Amino acid sequence: MQEPTQKAWIIGASQGIGLELAKLLAEQGWQLTLSARNPEPLAAAASACEASSVAFDATDREGMRAAAARVFADQPPSLVVMNVGDYEPMPLQAFDAELFVKLNRTNYLASIFLLEAIVPLMQANGGGQLLLNASAAAYRGLPNAAPYSAPKAALIHAAESLAPELARLNIRLRVINHGFVRSRLTSKNRFPMPFLMEPEEAAREIARAIHTSGFSISFPRRLTWPMQVLRCLPYRLYFAIVNKWILQ
Repeated sequence: MQEPTQKAWIIGASQGIGLELAKLLAEQGWQLTLSARNPEPLAAAASACEASSVAFDATDREGMRAAAARVFADQPPSLVVMNVGDYEPMPLQAFDAELFVKLNRTNYLASIFLLEAIVPLMQANGGGQLLLNASAAAYRGLPNAAPYSAPKAALIHAAESLAPELARLNIRLRVINHGFVRSRLTSKNRFPMPFLMEPEEAAREIARAIHTSGFSISFPRRLTWPMQVLRCLPYRLYFAIVNKWILQ
């Protein structure tokens, strides 16, 4: 008996990790729906993956609800990947509360809007798997990155809180915590980025992890393991490391 076609919805799929993941899953026979904010690059991505597409702004709560309803009415996915994010470095002398608002909406609230929209839909369709792209930067507050790392940390904490309850509905909620991946966002950094990965490599890591267990999909381990160790250090020691090695 032939197994049913696996279906996935990737949000933030017009470039970078999202696009490369879409290409990999298409090669593996997945039936895809791709979403992004800008219709033209999204249409090109969908064509390359022989996928359907739904263009919308993930930071728009009502837009998210409408998109989710459309996707689940058309071809209910068993896998949903949230790959929307934004980044802007902010040293203290450039402190800008509006940047916090902007990045909080993109890096945290967009995922909350997604959860609100799809949990009832996934439950009605028997469950599934939901991957939220967080960041290894969320493990500890990092200098010059407060508007980025803070909402990413909030995203992990929200997922930790919700995962046990969602599991009772047969919905696996997981987070992706990756290190530096070459993109238009990391190109803004003016410091050496250890273990910088290409988006194709990051996509392969995620694709491999889809069929594994575990709450966190973290890579590369050479970076994420030390970051998790930093997360456990007492503040006195952590701030000493920051002052000596980062704020030089």
